[in-house]
Amino acid sequence: MKAFLILEDGTVFEGTHIGARREIVSEIVFNTSMAGYLEVLTDPSYAGQAVCMTYPLIGNYGICRDDMESLKAWPDGFIVRELSRIPSNFRNDCTIQQFLEENNVPGIAGIDTRALTKILREKGTMNGMITTEENYDFDRVRERLKAYTTGKVVEKVSCKEKYVVPPVTSLSQNGPLSGAARFDQKAYESGKREPRPSLVRELNGAGLKVALMDFGAKKNIARSLAERGCEVTVYPAFTPADEIIAAKPDGVMLSNGPGDPKECDSIIAELRKLYQTDIPVFAICLGHQLMALAAGADTHKMKYGHRGGNHPVKDLKTGRVYISSQNHGYVVDTDNLDPRIATPAFVNVNDGTNEGLSYTGKNIFTVQFHPEACCGPQDSGYLFDRFIRMMREHKDAMKGESENA
Repeated sequence: MKAFLILEDGTVFEGTHIGARREIVSEIVFNTSMAGYLEVLTDPSYAGQAVCMTYPLIGNYGICRDDMESLKAWPDGFIVRELSRIPSNFRNDCTIQQFLEENNVPGIAGIDTRALTKILREKGTMNGMITTEENYDFDRVRERLKAYTTGKVVEKVSCKEKYVVPPVTSLSQNGPLSGAARFDQKAYESGKREPRPSLVRELNGAGLKVALMDFGAKKNIARSLAERGCEVTVYPAFTPADEIIAAKPDGVMLSNGPGDPKECDSIIAELRKLYQTDIPVFAICLGHQLMALAAGADTHKMKYGHRGGNHPVKDLKTGRVYISSQNHGYVVDTDNLDPRIATPAFVNVNDGTNEGLSYTGKNIFTVQFHPEACCGPQDSGYLFDRFIRMMREHKDAMKGESENA
């Protein structure tokens, strides 16, 4: 069946319909990852957007449900050059076509995704429609495209009730580890293979309790903390700060999520209360932007954003460069950042935009990229260990003050 991608600037791509049979209007963005399409599809940060994958063949290893970053797919639509219908993978559960149908995600294949990406890079992210209607009226379509906004999507993707992710207490405990990790773990226990680097770590977070604010959190954030021994309580996005403070967590994690951070005014108001405490805070992506706004900084929309698993970021303290996984269309404005509030900690090597902040006089550090990186490079996973050291030092200091009182 024919399908059409109609852009706001009047460009029309003709291809083949894939996924669910319905029409959508959405913000069109592109992702440069060569692998990890399932993680992209199940990343809540894509709510309100349709994703174009720049890698030409998508779906060749099928769908491995253990690797899902949430319980469902979130993008409004999916755009590819070629969709593989015969996956080859011993962990495969179903084809990507079946997965798109199950999750009611429509899409289009067979278009020139390189040409589409060039348009978005040159003109900026724009709205588009995916439809199978051949006799569409462009004037009416254009009205719908101009009217579309992602809106307040955080409330759509956040959990409805708090829940606890228990800590991993030993290397042999499966816990929240992914299917791939369990496979390697069995090989390690049988003595046939060295353990994966992600499994060779001390449980240095044992005994620590973390409150994770779910603004659209990928599962691997809680998993990364649990694998280090932390007990993680996941809270809905609109949980009052007083409730979290009353629970006396050793640290607070602010997650990734979708949409314009300035739309989250009520969340920002609650984060101001957390900012006034001494509780250690580590924030990722949307959480990084929300904390900046809560502290008085500003954000703005990027021309086409950063989405993919190949973005270089530089640690301004050490000068070391890491390859990172990213997914964001907004960025913190550091031109007028008050150094008494925060100073830049990371910068994007490609375009010089801010990738992280260190807060002055506070136990707070935040990053724009994804150190949990599933699927993606794990170069910056050490930031979870840094967060744990911060929590441990703060807890020991509080204990010392209590004993000396």
